[in-house]
Amino acid sequence: MAEPRKSMRAQIWQDAKTGLRNGWQVLLLRGPSQFQFWLIALMIGIAAGFAALFFRKGINALQGVVYGAEDTSLIHSWAADLPWCWLLIVPTLGGLVVGLILHHFTPDGRARSVADVIEGAALHEGRVEKRAGVASALASLITLGTGGSSGREGPVVHMAGVISSWVSNRINADGITGRDLMGCAVAAAVSASFNAPIAGALFALEVVLRHFAVHAFAPIVIASVAGTVINRLEFGDVTEFVLPTASALEFYVELPAFLILGLVCGMVATAMMRSIFLAEDIASHLQIRAKLPRWLRPAVAGLMLGALAIWFPHIIGVGYETTSAALTGELLLHEAIVFAALKVVAVAITLGGRMGGGVFSPSLMVGALTGLAFGLIATAILPDVSGAHTLYALAGMGAVSAAVLGAPISTTLIVFELTGDWQTGLAVMVAVSTSTALGSRMVQRSFFLAQLDRRGTQLAAGPHAYVLSMFRVAKLMRGPDDPRAADEDRCWELIEDGIYIDGNATLEAAMPIFDRAAVPFIPVVTLAGEGQPPELWGALFHVDALKTYNRALAAVSEEEHS
Repeated sequence: MAEPRKSMRAQIWQDAKTGLRNGWQVLLLRGPSQFQFWLIALMIGIAAGFAALFFRKGINALQGVVYGAEDTSLIHSWAADLPWCWLLIVPTLGGLVVGLILHHFTPDGRARSVADVIEGAALHEGRVEKRAGVASALASLITLGTGGSSGREGPVVHMAGVISSWVSNRINADGITGRDLMGCAVAAAVSASFNAPIAGALFALEVVLRHFAVHAFAPIVIASVAGTVINRLEFGDVTEFVLPTASALEFYVELPAFLILGLVCGMVATAMMRSIFLAEDIASHLQIRAKLPRWLRPAVAGLMLGALAIWFPHIIGVGYETTSAALTGELLLHEAIVFAALKVVAVAITLGGRMGGGVFSPSLMVGALTGLAFGLIATAILPDVSGAHTLYALAGMGAVSAAVLGAPISTTLIVFELTGDWQTGLAVMVAVSTSTALGSRMVQRSFFLAQLDRRGTQLAAGPHAYVLSMFRVAKLMRGPDDPRAADEDRCWELIEDGIYIDGNATLEAAMPIFDRAAVPFIPVVTLAGEGQPPELWGALFHVDALKTYNRALAAVSEEEHS
């Protein structure tokens, strides 16, 4: 009896292996079914959640080592007692290490962040650079651990994008599936980083995917919950900031003040974003003029941060200690104003110096300080109709960060989840709405989209503007062997008139030529060099370009409304 039973177990095991092998082949060839997709979303959520957790603990461990802080949430208090030379040396050495990492492992010496994830979702079928992404995460960890003044959400989001890109490549995911998996990873990473499951899911939809398609909602929520569970298993069910008492809104007469606060925060957010861009431009100009190696650029930025931290250690790290002090009203008016201005300067130095990190945590700090300063003034002018000035700090925190991220919905929710105060939603929503309306008109809708616009990637206007850049002329043209090819003599006539396009160009460059020249086709050439005649590849027909454009827009619309 033992032999047949053993043979039966072997057969069952063999059948199981065959089933798994066949299932994997089906997954690779046909893509995941709905149940399989949700299971993959859960696994990605767990992986991204652990990545965010390890990133956060890595920053805390490094800060503990270099600054000797027993409680890294109070990092600037510990740093204030250190010798000035140590405050100067640590970020300089950190910047040097960051520069070497980015120099050797990225093509342009730039740390990847949220903007690159948005670009990957829109233009690269939900994929981001993996090698540069891992290097950027390590560089950002060192930046934040050694005194850099930025946030941890940027590298965490890109790290999540690297995880989802790896999975998408393994299962040969199409564009829609790849984007959805990227949304799952981002949601989990944000949720695990900030213990904010609702905001994490909406952040992925609002900022990264930039649509609220129903088919993506369930798996993204599943991944977001998985990331939150990982955070709470380690840190417990606690909020990032603890408010002293529940804030109270004094009837409705105070709402106009929050409208004004929103406008002020919109201007502050704009100043913060433009300061970062200005610092980037100035640093690039000086680097070229001084012939400075690009790997030394973060070290110079670290030196400047260290010099600033000698007198103002509040700029070190993500700034949660100062943010908490603002939310609890522990700062004076002049302190709130000075710390907010210095944080903007420090963030501009950090990101302009290409040290890595994100902008969300700094925008929370600047917003809380701006709101506190406004609240102290407003409640002093009209004390009889004013609530607590800390309520303005809470509203300001949401208003500045919403304008920077261009994400009023998820930012409003993340403020609530970070503080646990859901009773003041009306005030926060009023401030967030006005700040976002103003900020989105002062820059390209958000900091991330403005970053992409500066690199020549136009995503702010929507799919109708950027979808043309996804198609190369060489893949759409009709070659000489095509039965419907253009007349060769007519092609050379157009070339002599200066009407032609390079085969490596995209439809974004071709469509204006069609509009200007009013021709049915454009000769496609390759330019051999100066003084040499171009080589004719074929011709791009206007009708082919329009068909491709319409199909792409239809696919985008179908995805967003499915």
